[in-house]
Amino acid sequence: MGSSQSFQKHETITPPSCNGNRRLGSLGELPESCVAMVLMNLEPTEICKLAGLNRAFRGAASADFVWEKKLPGNYQRLIERVFDERNDNGKNMCKRDVYALLCGCNSIDDGTKQVWLDVNTGGMCLAISAKGLTITGIDDRRYWNHIPSDESRFSTVAYLQQIWWFEVIGEVEFPFPAGTYSVFFRLQSGRTFKWFGRRQCNTEHVHGWDKKPVHFLLSTSDGQKAVSQCFIKEPGKWINYHVGNFVVKNSYEIMKLKFSMTQIDCTHTKGGLCVDSVMIYPKTFTERLKQF
Repeated sequence: MGSSQSFQKHETITPPSCNGNRRLGSLGELPESCVAMVLMNLEPTEICKLAGLNRAFRGAASADFVWEKKLPGNYQRLIERVFDERNDNGKNMCKRDVYALLCGCNSIDDGTKQVWLDVNTGGMCLAISAKGLTITGIDDRRYWNHIPSDESRFSTVAYLQQIWWFEVIGEVEFPFPAGTYSVFFRLQSGRTFKWFGRRQCNTEHVHGWDKKPVHFLLSTSDGQKAVSQCFIKEPGKWINYHVGNFVVKNSYEIMKLKFSMTQIDCTHTKGGLCVDSVMIYPKTFTERLKQF
């Protein structure tokens, strides 16, 4: 940020005195409380950069009231949900360390889900792996296989060879902070692999997705619903397919979501699809996700 660069270039401030003379003073003479009031209005990454300027900035950047403003309003509920399984609820940690802890990729529910805060905005993000979804025919290797992938945050994806009845269902219960969220299925037609270090895509099994669209459905425990549909396209490219949005008004209540993806027209088979995960992000991330 421009402000951090200007602080680094000019190590002194020169306010005019009452008699017209100018007095030199260092940034280290600023009270920590004044510095902290400034840091409260910056993004977390900018606060961390400025903490390296001097002792006053370092002390201010550790103040609890600076970081509590960056944490979700229900961060204590999040800590209980995410870390109670490991008997590490963070009650004795400072707010800066709580923020850093929540920004990590925290696995829950036997590793089938990951939860984290976006480091820049503090927005709540959640991902559900293919192994955390209910997939029709997943146990029959004539149709589906779990294959390793270094392009997945879970290191594995579900790969569909061929099937008549395509159905993927999932649900999650979580104390989402108040706000509006978007739900996406992360999919890719074709199976990628490395050949002499270069990324290649095998489209041998890709078929059937151009005949009828895939239908998406989202519902919440408080009665919200969203329906959408689209064709699976662009082999070899991971695409976040938008299911719908939902709004959380009370962050102290558990929100239960149900979502599905289906193409159950049995007049034709379909295949050659990789299912990585379901992603839940703040709605403000929508444009960013369309780039991937």
